[in-house]
Amino acid sequence: MADKSKMKCNRPVPSDKAGKKMMVKACSNGQEKLLHFGAKGYGNNYSAAARKSFRARHGCDTATDKLTPRHWACSYLWKGPGGPTTSSPKSRKGKY
Repeated sequence: MADKSKMKCNRPVPSDKAGKKMMVKACSNGQEKLLHFGAKGYGNNYSAAARKSFRARHGCDTATDKLTPRHWACSYLWKGPGGPTTSSPKSRKGKY
């Protein structure tokens, strides 16, 4: 696992945990936490429609606590316009 003491606060990096995309040393109000967020294996569908659905489904408008994976998924992976916009692989069926 990653050495938390050598990581910079609030800077997401690729995760070393199986099944997770990113990890971050979250720092807030004198507390530190190592968080892993984002599921690997679901393609990279960050289209506008997928982004809107994810943000509504996970309540991203209320995700303000930096010490939670939900905050980082919403603010880093699914932030909004300007992020990656690749679609799902052709082998995955879906409405996006």
